[in-house]
Amino acid sequence: MTYDNAFAALADPSRRRIFERLRGGPLPVARIAAGMPISRPAVSQHLQVLKAAGLVSDEAVGTRRLYSIDQRGLDTLRAWLDQFWADALQAFKTEVERPSRTRKGKRT
Repeated sequence: MTYDNAFAALADPSRRRIFERLRGGPLPVARIAAGMPISRPAVSQHLQVLKAAGLVSDEAVGTRRLYSIDQRGLDTLRAWLDQFWADALQAFKTEVERPSRTRKGKRT
């Protein structure tokens, strides 16, 4: 799984809502679909896209499947985003450590 597949999967608002519903733990399709403006078969199709992107996993429990967030896929997304956070922190550190009179032409 690559981060671009994950972002492509989460680009759809319905898939984002489904993904967000799984934050609280594993759920069957019926519970995920409850109250959503799309059909249960549509939710199942969206779950398959999320699963193919590595964001969701499923497990057979009796006669139903429980879907949950796949932490490995989430970790891949986070690692990609963290590189930008590290850059932003470094830029902040550089700015803070710069002598005050050289910041934006102001003297303090």
